[in-house]
Amino acid sequence: MERSHNMTMLVDFYELTMGSGYFESGKKDTIAYFDVFYRKNPDGAGFAIAMGLQSIVEYIQDLHFSEEDLEYLRGKGGFSEEFLDYLRNFKFTGDIWAIPEGTPVFPGEPLLTVRAPLIEAQLVETYLLLMVNHQSLIATKASRIARAAKGRAVMEFGSRRAHGESAAILGARAAYIGGAAASACVKADIDYGVPATGTMAHSWIQVFDDELEAFRAYARLHKENCSLLVDTYDVLKSGVPNAMKVFEEFKPEKMSIRIDSGDITYLSRRARAMLDQNGFHDCKIIASNSLDEYLIEDMLMQNAAIDSFGVGEKMITSKSAPVFGGVYKLVAVEENGKIRPRIKISENTEKITNPGFKKAIRFYDKSTDKAVADVVMLHNETFEEGEPYEIFNPEFVWKRKKITDYYTRELAVPIFESGKLVYDLPSTEQIRDYCKEQLDTLWQEVQRFENPHTYYVDLSDKLWTLKQELIEGHKDF
Repeated sequence: MERSHNMTMLVDFYELTMGSGYFESGKKDTIAYFDVFYRKNPDGAGFAIAMGLQSIVEYIQDLHFSEEDLEYLRGKGGFSEEFLDYLRNFKFTGDIWAIPEGTPVFPGEPLLTVRAPLIEAQLVETYLLLMVNHQSLIATKASRIARAAKGRAVMEFGSRRAHGESAAILGARAAYIGGAAASACVKADIDYGVPATGTMAHSWIQVFDDELEAFRAYARLHKENCSLLVDTYDVLKSGVPNAMKVFEEFKPEKMSIRIDSGDITYLSRRARAMLDQNGFHDCKIIASNSLDEYLIEDMLMQNAAIDSFGVGEKMITSKSAPVFGGVYKLVAVEENGKIRPRIKISENTEKITNPGFKKAIRFYDKSTDKAVADVVMLHNETFEEGEPYEIFNPEFVWKRKKITDYYTRELAVPIFESGKLVYDLPSTEQIRDYCKEQLDTLWQEVQRFENPHTYYVDLSDKLWTLKQELIEGHKDF
């Protein structure tokens, strides 16, 4: 059976049962506010990279229930014909604000806010979290790996190990925006302009009677850029010597070898010496084989002679931290034209939500253009920019700091207004460039892999006070 590309039914079933309940309870027109945020950086990192917005825009624009969808729900039982008629004409009519893709973000701040009639706001929960969680996770991992490579190109090689086709394609896009230079995934190139790259597998070598013949056959076809995989049999005894013979014979404009197994650090140094001794100073060395940021960092510390890296499963699955942990929480409703904040309280203090319709403001040091703190505040709060601004730790309120000589930026931008798209989606290349620019605004201490500096994400005094009042008001429950 051919699958539909309409993702409206990609919901958790409780969103439909709650939607039906809101409808039958007369709450379908109640305006609700939901925030998407996360609580902890993956891999113990100092930050994450916001992703998933383009997929969300495409999803929102195509939201509708088909007759087949309605028939399915009718067959499940428990849904009135009046509710099904409501779904028949369903479309998103609300507002969405989001932090643009490629922005470094931190735990606790709203990455995306939905303001919409309650049923609409509830029904989009699963897909929004799916897109934000997966793509932010991969972009964050790719950024770590790219930074470990210290300017050397990193290629994303993970399609065959991804968790499904969309994970391969959207993961390749996220990895490219996060810092990878290219991807092996052709579909990601077709759909999103992620440069596709690739040369040969070991099977190419094995098909021919000997390695030299295989290299020659490949070089005949790729005289401009010839890259040879040298570890099928023996890197130093046959792979590199045969590659040099072929490079000498065909004289390609660009040449490289790839090592995919063994002690790559040692082999790369030996291979580099052999290439240089024979005049192939311009030949590049590519490394692959279950790499991640820690292995790459160690290899370079040990003076591995590697010019670029191919990274597969550990990037495309974020193997070391496979869950991003984003959540979708109700933070306010509108009653009689007024915004009424809502809070979720838990014995686990990190799960107590920040109530109300909010915005996140990033403060930058004027002298360095580095980000120094984010402050989450109520949407209608104002302050005199340029005047000293005091921030404080929301948990340890005596920890305070005055920020001076700064400028600010509101992180989230309008995406949808009354169901209409008001945001111009940038190209993949533009988002990638923006991500790099934004990473440059973070101090190196925040970008450390181990024990990074904790970036300040504080609450405004008004928001903190509101939160405490709501907690106090529920303390007897």
